[in-house]
Amino acid sequence: MARWVLRVSTDRRTNHVSPRSTLKWEYSQGPLRACSSQSRPVTTLKRQATELLSELERDRQPILITQHGVPRAYLVDVATFESLQRRMSLLEGIARGERAIEEGRTVPHAEAKRRMGRWLK
Repeated sequence: MARWVLRVSTDRRTNHVSPRSTLKWEYSQGPLRACSSQSRPVTTLKRQATELLSELERDRQPILITQHGVPRAYLVDVATFESLQRRMSLLEGIARGERAIEEGRTVPHAEAKRRMGRWLK
């Protein structure tokens, strides 16, 4: 199955997502691979949710949840999720700007400065 996959770089020393981590969309035609060495069946999530949450807090590593051996979801700690959301928002803004440039929806610097003037007072 072909799909776009979001790759997240991690700190090489700690193997955690850091402020310097990068996000990159890649087109993949191969099977979905886990980006975490930790994989748990959904039954473990059902039976040991508290333990898994403690593990997330301690290790700050995403946990791949599988159902019948097929990847279904990642369980991530709140800080990592919020960091990914901020990065995704930034990347979406950059993509919108790039599309605007490609479509010719630009204004000269003086016009942009005039428009922004009411917010920059």
